[in-house]
Amino acid sequence: MLEYLRNAADKPLAKILIGILAFSFVGWGVAEWIFSNVAGDNTLVKVGSSEITMQQFSLEKNRQLAAMTREQQRATYADPVLAQALNSKVMSTLTTQAMADNRAEDLGFVVSDAQIAREIRTFPEFQIGGQFSTFAFDTVLANSGYSEATFADVLRHQVLRGYVLGAMSIPVTVPNFVVQAAYDARYGQRQIDFATVKFSDFDVGTPTEEQLRSFYEQNPHTIPEQRTVSYVLIPAEMEQPDSYDEAYEKAILVEDDIIAGGTMAEAAKAHKAKYISLGEFDADNRPVDEILTDNMMNRIFDMEAGLESEIIETKKGFVIVRVDKVVPAHNAEYGSVKKDLASAWKRAEQRKQAYVRANELLVDLNQKGSLEGKKTATVTRTSGAPLDVLSAAFNSEVGNNSIVNGQDAFYVLHVEKDIAPNLDTKKMADLRKELEGSANKEIVDDYNAFLIREYPVKVNEKVYNRFFAK
Repeated sequence: MLEYLRNAADKPLAKILIGILAFSFVGWGVAEWIFSNVAGDNTLVKVGSSEITMQQFSLEKNRQLAAMTREQQRATYADPVLAQALNSKVMSTLTTQAMADNRAEDLGFVVSDAQIAREIRTFPEFQIGGQFSTFAFDTVLANSGYSEATFADVLRHQVLRGYVLGAMSIPVTVPNFVVQAAYDARYGQRQIDFATVKFSDFDVGTPTEEQLRSFYEQNPHTIPEQRTVSYVLIPAEMEQPDSYDEAYEKAILVEDDIIAGGTMAEAAKAHKAKYISLGEFDADNRPVDEILTDNMMNRIFDMEAGLESEIIETKKGFVIVRVDKVVPAHNAEYGSVKKDLASAWKRAEQRKQAYVRANELLVDLNQKGSLEGKKTATVTRTSGAPLDVLSAAFNSEVGNNSIVNGQDAFYVLHVEKDIAPNLDTKKMADLRKELEGSANKEIVDDYNAFLIREYPVKVNEKVYNRFFAK
């Protein structure tokens, strides 16, 4: 198992330690200063019985940054999207490790000190002239800031995780008949006949007022729920404890004034905060505003009219939101949408007539075996006919007749026969590799789902929002 871990790992653990040391020269140490001075609770996530602190997050982030090139590091500093992607990757790594640690403990796995000692002696970084060197070992650890006990503990956890997760990476052998069936399904062809009945071929004239009103009764236009929202923002540098504390105290004063009966605008002015009125909007058409994240929108549309929120932490500072008015979802008045109804009515009527014609063709095909205006084609799953026809052709039995519903037309389809593919050894090998990868992924996904159920992940929202909320 240990040999498997060494071969499967992206980098040996000693290289990771050296990478952390190297990264110390590119100036990320400020993160430690920030994280180590956070007052109060510093637990970011709980995974089962384990806790992940901001210090652990910072260390793992440093490790992953150290593995990047300088160009990748600069891009990550400059691009918020890349920075967020890195944060997500770090969280995924740490939570997976914590779940594996929990599982190893529950299963009673043990790694002895002797086993750790043997493993340490195999690392090339700790050898001189092919032999283990205490000098090299002490030098690498000293430069990396690890004691022997800390390093041994890190290695012990890696081995335990390997016991829990290592089997998930053993390749799955896919039977030959499965590969052959998948090959035939993917690269096989079919011969089909089909006729096209376009909606646009039918002239339906101009609708009357009565027809339009009747059409609108059957197809009303719904206006989604609208909300009028305002908020007070108490700006702060949330990563700086002094600024955070000062802004929070001011936010409490603003909240007290609002509770005492003052308006949000008055409370904001009294404490030199920022008051914003967003006006009316719906859930799918939000105004351009820095605090309107997905999480904030969910909060807003869960609130009742006339109520203020509690104090909310954001990246920009503390926010108190008020829903001033709620206009429930309702049908638009006929007069407001009348000008747009004519084209919709026309298309609906054309579609009806096209469907009648397609049924006539299908009846003739079923009863007489003839299909007026047909095209005969040999098709693959991706070419030879419109996509709607291709999908139906390979999801129907040979000899089947049917009507296919397209975006702008109906198609009357007859599936004539299957055409077996020629053997291509490269394609067959590539498909086998793909199927084995898919099988492996399904096993890993199932096991991950089991670990998540057994060791649920609980985020400390206060700490999380302080550092990551947008």
